Amino acid sequence: MKTLNFIQAIIAEDIKTGKYDGRVHTRFPPEPNGYLHIGHAKSICLNFGLAAEHPGGLCNLRFDDTNPTKEEAEYVKAITEDVRWLGFDWEDRLFYASDYFDQLYRWAVQLIESGKAYVCDLSAEQIRQYRGTLTEPGRNSPYRDRPIEENLKLFEQMRDGKFSDGSKVLRAKIDMASPNLNMRDPVMYRILRATHHRTGDKWCIYPMYDFTHGQSDSIERITHSICTLEFENHRPLYDWCLDALDIYHPQQIEFARLNLTYTVMSKRKLLELVEEGHVSGWDDPRMPTVCGLRRRGYTPESIRNFCARIGVAKFDGVIDIALLEHCVREDLNKRSPRVMAVLRPLKVVIDNYPEDLVEELDAINNPEDPSAGTRKAPFSRVLYIEREDFRENPPKKFFRLAPGREVRLRYGYYITCVDAVKDEHGELIELHCTYDPATRGGDSPDGRKVKGTIHWVSAAAAVEAEVRLYDHLFIKENPDEAEEGLDFKSNLNPNSLDTLTGCRVEPSLAGAEPGSRYQFERQGYFCVDPDSSAEKLVFNRTVALRDSWAKIEKARKW
Repeated sequence: MKTLNFIQAIIAEDIKTGKYDGRVHTRFPPEPNGYLHIGHAKSICLNFGLAAEHPGGLCNLRFDDTNPTKEEAEYVKAITEDVRWLGFDWEDRLFYASDYFDQLYRWAVQLIESGKAYVCDLSAEQIRQYRGTLTEPGRNSPYRDRPIEENLKLFEQMRDGKFSDGSKVLRAKIDMASPNLNMRDPVMYRILRATHHRTGDKWCIYPMYDFTHGQSDSIERITHSICTLEFENHRPLYDWCLDALDIYHPQQIEFARLNLTYTVMSKRKLLELVEEGHVSGWDDPRMPTVCGLRRRGYTPESIRNFCARIGVAKFDGVIDIALLEHCVREDLNKRSPRVMAVLRPLKVVIDNYPEDLVEELDAINNPEDPSAGTRKAPFSRVLYIEREDFRENPPKKFFRLAPGREVRLRYGYYITCVDAVKDEHGELIELHCTYDPATRGGDSPDGRKVKGTIHWVSAAAAVEAEVRLYDHLFIKENPDEAEEGLDFKSNLNPNSLDTLTGCRVEPSLAGAEPGSRYQFERQGYFCVDPDSSAEKLVFNRTVALRDSWAKIEKARKW
């Protein structure tokens, strides 16, 4: 039997007991004040996934757009694109909290009429002072016992723009001595003259998130309102509002948010990185945003698989980013065509190969998928190989090309290095080799073996490209671990991007469309960047392959 996580177990019990008439209706409620990141992807997969597990299950997409100073239509568009790209469909259930502003206002009036809310003239700083601390109870506002009629009139005047921003708020009347600070007469409405991305200037008062969230769930008949753990202390207020209004009451359930090594998830911190120019934008491939991961070459399947593997927990933890990289590597291994690309070219001249001959060698497109077939790779007298595939003085266990050594060219011939040519500065500029015509395809008729196989491209047929090699954005697993007086940005990785120009890729990649994914043999998985054009190919490294030689050299350094 499948093991249920704790949320699935709650839902299963609710269905068993007939709670909510056996319905399962969830929602994903982003605030449109930034771009979604991998942490949101976990919530998206969870909410849509829980609904999909049950016949008739539904999941809404709702924008909690209650703060017009930070919200933009740009973010709404980006979020809907990201959710759809991840593979989820809200059908006709796209909602906005702003759709409910009129009803929320009426509910606020209802609370005033029942003596459960009041207009307060304290400033934001005074409210903080009156609230108390975790060890000391708060003090009642001097405006807490205003008559109901006066509160109704003042709230109406707030709505009609009679008061300046910040001069008055509407507060719930709950308990200033509550051990939960969220229950100490929280603010429900504030005066804020700002143009809303949907309602324009209709309103100059806006509801707070805590007054909007539960009521929006209620209007949409949500059954299970799944939130991250930081909202656990808000649940009593969620319940209080619904009970005080005596309306349909969903159940709020909290789960642990996603934390990844070498990554920050805070929207505020990500915004800092963008605004201060540490990254090129929200879709920079080093960013943990969904659009950044997409641009880097991640697939929606790999992200969904990652979210399924990490599971759902009640307590915060940190997931190793290596698991995310494993998931995309595993997925791309199955689907990506193999191609040959030389990132740091070294010219090779095969002296005994006919100058005017070009052969078409058969190359396998994907060994994981026989139906992908083969392609033709042109082979000629002058080639490019990786500069790191040659050592003039090779150490032990280095089995690639060296003076007098024979290696196999992938899909091609055995070649032997006979000379290394250097310029006047002693820099290596080209190799001269000979080939064995009898070894076409990579095998020797006389049975001799070679230990090294390297990739190559034909110099005449290769296409020039720019390749961007991405690494972790931060040098520390926990970027927030900074020295005194410094912040997370002090841990930025100065080598998180290495842009290579003058790379050479096989001609089959000419005209590759942005978003196309490939495995560069022996290198890693790469994706065509949106900056790419017919005149200039640009590739982003999604994730590297395991490199046995790099491991050996790393071990030697220690």
